[in-house]
Amino acid sequence: KRIRSNRSPNTRRRPRPRGRSPLAPVAAGSMSHGGVFLGVDVGTGSARAGIFDEKGKLLGSASSPIQIWKEKDCIEQSSTDIWLAVCTAVKSACSLANVAAEDVAGLGFAATCSLVAVDADGSPVSVSWSADARRNIIVWMDHRAVDQADRINARNSPVLQYCGGGVSPEMQAPKLLWVKENLQESWSMACRWMDLSDWLAYRATGDDTRSLCTTVCKWTYLGHAHMGQWRELDSRDMEACGWDEVFWEEIGLGDLVEGNRAKIGRSVAFPGHALGSGLTPTSAKELGLLPGTPVGTSLIDAHAGGVGVMESVPEAESKADLSDEEAICRRMVLVCGTSTCHMAVSKNKLFIPGVWGPFWSAMIPEYWLTEGGQSATGALLDYIVENHAAAPLLANHAASQSVSIFELLNKILLSMAHEQNIPFLSALSQDTHVLPDFHGNRSPVADPKSKGVICGLTLDTSEKYLALLYLATIQGIAYGTRHIVEHCNAHGHKIDTLLACGGLAKNSLYIQEHADIIGCPIILPRENESVLLGASVLGAVAAKKFSGIHDAMKSMNAAGKVVHPSSDPRVKKYHDAKYKIFRSLYEQQLSHRSTMAQALQ
Repeated sequence: KRIRSNRSPNTRRRPRPRGRSPLAPVAAGSMSHGGVFLGVDVGTGSARAGIFDEKGKLLGSASSPIQIWKEKDCIEQSSTDIWLAVCTAVKSACSLANVAAEDVAGLGFAATCSLVAVDADGSPVSVSWSADARRNIIVWMDHRAVDQADRINARNSPVLQYCGGGVSPEMQAPKLLWVKENLQESWSMACRWMDLSDWLAYRATGDDTRSLCTTVCKWTYLGHAHMGQWRELDSRDMEACGWDEVFWEEIGLGDLVEGNRAKIGRSVAFPGHALGSGLTPTSAKELGLLPGTPVGTSLIDAHAGGVGVMESVPEAESKADLSDEEAICRRMVLVCGTSTCHMAVSKNKLFIPGVWGPFWSAMIPEYWLTEGGQSATGALLDYIVENHAAAPLLANHAASQSVSIFELLNKILLSMAHEQNIPFLSALSQDTHVLPDFHGNRSPVADPKSKGVICGLTLDTSEKYLALLYLATIQGIAYGTRHIVEHCNAHGHKIDTLLACGGLAKNSLYIQEHADIIGCPIILPRENESVLLGASVLGAVAAKKFSGIHDAMKSMNAAGKVVHPSSDPRVKKYHDAKYKIFRSLYEQQLSHRSTMAQALQ
């Protein structure tokens, strides 16, 4: 999800027999032959834009904040506000990179997997109890549809085997069902329901072709319906033949597949496929770019992070005895932000209980994607720190030293380890254990009702004790990732290398703890802005600079630092012991839940 920050000529497509919006593209007049690529990422709190050259080097980036409304489980945003922020970020990035409109050869969009509702004119339709038309986006982390997800899963539809055995309330089908059941007027007004990244591409080009990434990962679209029929290099439109209409009818949303599925997508395309005739004159003017600039089919932001780093392997870490195809299947990308997504690919479909997928061509075309995740990681660390009594004092001390709060916490931990003369820093947390399911468990137990646990609290309100809680929380998150990796490997994967990107990947303690706990080297990319890089890859492919996504990745991905696990056997022994306690915390929670349910019968 949102990534936290420390702080060629356009190819025209054959027309489709479907209605065009007022934003419909016109033929490009004077197409640019520029040499840089623009990536746009809309996260939970901001819209960001980055300019990259054909080697994937970042030339300039900028961000602009976006609005968000939070009321209990309902979390909403505005597509109007987001588009204005995108335009601001794009213009600022181009200015900072000293790039003119004619220099931009192509662009791509990535965004959170939030749900957008618009009417026949492309205007916002409210998805809020408030009926505020601005609030037309149900944000990815919104959990209003837990009941709807449970009811959908109870039907055991065959499509559910392709999302870990059941839909999450963070996916679109439960959210759509919630709107139908609770906001009838909005339901009748909405003419298009779109993933946010697809909506951005539609807003830019007037082409409502959906991405295999968004539809397969969040809408139960069966992308493998196109296997053996379509390949990435085939530039023709693909009719959306992967919708399971029986599923939609069974869950009470049969009206969405009426009219040739116009409301949820009549056609799909591989990520990076050139949309329409590029930027419309209207959107080009708003973005400060040229009409007709190629725009690639979108990616979810985490998946863009995967595209931005998965080939970032230094020569020293590559395995000479493996083919490229085998080697990439041994890697897992951690996109570490507000939440963390765990992305791995395979040439064969692997069904893994509690883990999303297998998704065909959802990230790298013609590979099956396995997608694990933790719903709160960066958000959890923020919560632990900001809600502690020592938080104001810590913030003042960090400001006086001109460092971030997390840098200061890392310094405090190093000082404590030295003062206590312990063998290694991780051992500071021996009395404190954290189950990080404060926003449910996405993978691998797939329990949205799971709760967070902190074991070992005292009355201490000092900065030092806050540092211990922070360390134990990082470790809890890392044990969660270890659980996901072990679970995936037990079901057919052979993951032995991790690649990390996002705001949390800039935290050296966070990465070292993950390496020690999981026992794998962690490769960091040369460029910090991996999601923006992945989005720019879409623009490069749309502009025909590369033959496809994987070809572009090999040219534009580049490795930076490699973090290896500790060689000290005591560190492994320590974390193995804490991992057993971590696993037991969830089992205890299930037991407690059962006990209380019986008491309330």
